[in-house]
Amino acid sequence: MRGREATTLTAGAGPCDRAGVGSGLATVRLGAALGASLFVWTCGSLSEPPTQPEPTQSVAPVPPAEPNPNPTPTPIFGAPAPKPTPTPEATPQPDPTPDPSAPPEGAGGCGSPTPPELAKIAVKVHLRGGDWWVLDSTPQVSDAAYCAKIGFPDRSLCPVRPEGNPERSACELLVTGRAADTARPGPTWTLNGRLCTGRPSGCQNHPDNQYQVLAYVGGTYRACGKNGVCGEVEVDR
Repeated sequence: MRGREATTLTAGAGPCDRAGVGSGLATVRLGAALGASLFVWTCGSLSEPPTQPEPTQSVAPVPPAEPNPNPTPTPIFGAPAPKPTPTPEATPQPDPTPDPSAPPEGAGGCGSPTPPELAKIAVKVHLRGGDWWVLDSTPQVSDAAYCAKIGFPDRSLCPVRPEGNPERSACELLVTGRAADTARPGPTWTLNGRLCTGRPSGCQNHPDNQYQVLAYVGGTYRACGKNGVCGEVEVDR
């Protein structure tokens, strides 16, 4: 009976069933509990199908980008643009040479009659002080008819205008000009041939009146106009 059951069970059984039968016979000999455990573990392991690897998905190639229907044309460089011709700088024109016969600036206030050319400069000691003396000068013209017109009918040598006349300063400037060292209206003063530049030089131009000079020491003082006519005085201090 046992042999027949074994044959029947194994005749139509699969690998797992046949292994179970063999294992069952073995467990009869080794022990029912151990055999049952082995049978369950073996059948469970053999009944699971083997794991199949998942297929690898291939990445489709990216199609090339379509060409730009309106490509930017490559610039064609021609000949370089001509450089602008530089504008020549204007050459500064020299200052016009002053007309020696033109009246000095500021002499326009001298009206008619217009005085003739400077003929003399009268120079005298005007004030005697303790530290310096004040010398004074008066431009004069030589023309009897002119002197008579301006109020000196008995003279042929006279000032350009009477004292106090509002045109006197302008008429004196007209005939005398401006000092070479100070550019003020009036004569150029010198002491023994040297300009009056201050106490070290022995004399100094009056701060308010170019027709006067401060004399610190004695010597020959000269006052000269624009035309070279001069007047002088000896100071013995």
